Amino acid sequence: MIIYGAKKMITRIVTEHSKAVVIVFVALALVCLLLIPSVNTNYNMLDYLPSDVPSTISIDVMTDEFTEDMPNARVMITGLSITEALEFKARLGDVTGVTSVTWLDDIIDLKTPIEMADTGTVESYYKDGSAVFSITIETGLELDAYAELTAMTEASGAISGNAVNVATMQELATSEVMSAMIILIPLVIILLIITSNSWIEPILFLGAIGIAVLINMGTNVFLPSVSNITMSISPILQLAVSLDYAIFLLHSFERHCQDTDDVKEAMRRAMRSAFSSVTASAMTTLFGFMALLFMRFGLGSDLGLNLLKGVAFSYISIMLFLPAFTLCMYKLLVKTRHKRIIPQMKKIGGGLMKIRIPVLILALIVVIPCFLAQRQNSYTYGSGDIAMAKLEDSAKAIEDTFGKSNPLVILVPNGDVARENELCRSLNKLDHITSVVSYAGMVGTAIPNEFLDESITANFLSENYSRIIAYSDTAEEGEEAFALVKTVRDTVSLYYDTYYTSGQTAALYDMKEVIESDSLKVNTFAIIAIALIVAITFKSLSLPVILLFVIESAIWINLSTPYFQGTPIVYIGYLIINTVQLGATIDYAILLTDTYRRYRMQMPKREAMKEAIGECFMSILTSAIIMSAAGVCLALTTSNSMVEGMGILLGRGTILSFLMVLCALPGLLMIFDKVIAKTTIKSLFYKGDSKDA
Repeated sequence: MIIYGAKKMITRIVTEHSKAVVIVFVALALVCLLLIPSVNTNYNMLDYLPSDVPSTISIDVMTDEFTEDMPNARVMITGLSITEALEFKARLGDVTGVTSVTWLDDIIDLKTPIEMADTGTVESYYKDGSAVFSITIETGLELDAYAELTAMTEASGAISGNAVNVATMQELATSEVMSAMIILIPLVIILLIITSNSWIEPILFLGAIGIAVLINMGTNVFLPSVSNITMSISPILQLAVSLDYAIFLLHSFERHCQDTDDVKEAMRRAMRSAFSSVTASAMTTLFGFMALLFMRFGLGSDLGLNLLKGVAFSYISIMLFLPAFTLCMYKLLVKTRHKRIIPQMKKIGGGLMKIRIPVLILALIVVIPCFLAQRQNSYTYGSGDIAMAKLEDSAKAIEDTFGKSNPLVILVPNGDVARENELCRSLNKLDHITSVVSYAGMVGTAIPNEFLDESITANFLSENYSRIIAYSDTAEEGEEAFALVKTVRDTVSLYYDTYYTSGQTAALYDMKEVIESDSLKVNTFAIIAIALIVAITFKSLSLPVILLFVIESAIWINLSTPYFQGTPIVYIGYLIINTVQLGATIDYAILLTDTYRRYRMQMPKREAMKEAIGECFMSILTSAIIMSAAGVCLALTTSNSMVEGMGILLGRGTILSFLMVLCALPGLLMIFDKVIAKTTIKSLFYKGDSKDA
């Protein structure tokens, strides 16, 4: 009674004061639009590691002890003599944001001929007239540093490294979101035009969702920071997953307009009747995204929180702004009505009914190997490389000349230079370690540090710790790289009880451990939460099992594809798509099942399913195309391999869910019709004379 009274009061306020409601929402959206540039965007995925993992603890200790970060970029310049290379090193030190530069003179004494030095050591830094420098760029100044470094190396050099990736992501972040929207919105408009009966309906839909997207993005200013991955995909996903709510409401309004000439009353009825379906749809999506909040890896909760906000704002906008906006535009809505370009395709149910059993058998045969295959995927754990020809060519030029150089930073207690020297010699003997830079290696054991210039000691010696940088020729991640991290840590533990290790590979190694432990927790929460919502919605014990099996099967098929293709998948993308595909496409199964149940109260199961498919087909198809298009747009417009992979998974997964719901779910619902009737409260299924009943 309280809920009914609240709904009645809200619907009356919205319909009687529609212009005021529209003005309030538009004003909020404009304010949030102005706030978007002030949102603090974080481009470093390693910041989202838990505070208790080894690499995070190491970074905290290093921040307290040292003024400079670890190396995060490489700069190569060609056609230099040793003297010219030293001069170029000095110029690099003057670049905005560059806090330290390491080169050959930090490893060996260049006063003696380099021919007398170890060839491998020399050629790690200077080879055939080319010099490569390892530099550290201060966090937050990557873009400024990259601009200056590009100008310095454009003619005869190259730059690569994580800091370069960060700078490029900063340059592209806003433009890539806009590019995706520029492609997606016209596609959505065309699709809505050909499936609706008014030329301005798409404006109403996109107006309501657009308001919600702007409010969601603007309110991010109140958060400490938002990841660039979230900023890239959250607006696209919000648009794709919540457009259904607007379609439900507006179609409900059209039906009620046929029963009364009072437009405001028709809208009030539409709001009340759409409340249950829109709320149920929003709740399944919300709980799917809510599962991400339980990840220890902070990127999951960062994205989950934004998607939760986005769906909530979309729900509010559609239940309040869209009715008011529609009433304000009603005369124009009527004047621009047209015949549906694509009919409702009511008869398609008969065709799908004929193939339901073969398709169901095929699906059941495919699902088992796909379930096993998706558990055998190979994964990557980083934030994704920047897929740009310029950066790829630059990185390749450096690697072709000097090979890979991946820094691993080690902190050990200072005061025992001899022990530190022994450790460095042991590290140098390890496979894949190309060079080791340390205080002990630079000054030896004979010179007390009080006699040394501060520029020598500041980078490698603090009040409590010595900093050692071990360079390897492995990639940033992979079995070889992760095995080396473990070997280095084991080696250091032979010399010191207390030590810390950090670096991109060490952090990714820890990230792997954290994210994999999140998997079971996130998926279990999402499945249980959505199962409860479905059970409450239908008051049934069997329907949650059937519906979740259908969508999970689509997910397994989707995630098994990379295995059969022999390509790795970004693990964080795997986790996120798992919950997004489940939370967003379970709506298709709910809509078809609810419609089938309604017709099943009036007729035998075969006729009921035929009618249900015919009624739901266009709605599910429209939603699936929009969601899939959103994924494709992400994949086509991003330069970040993580976002690209997620876009591909989303686009393919949505189509698979669509096919499973319309081709496999009907067969399951009909096979288990009697079980559903017995396990559903007040199922009231038709019990006529038909043998099919």
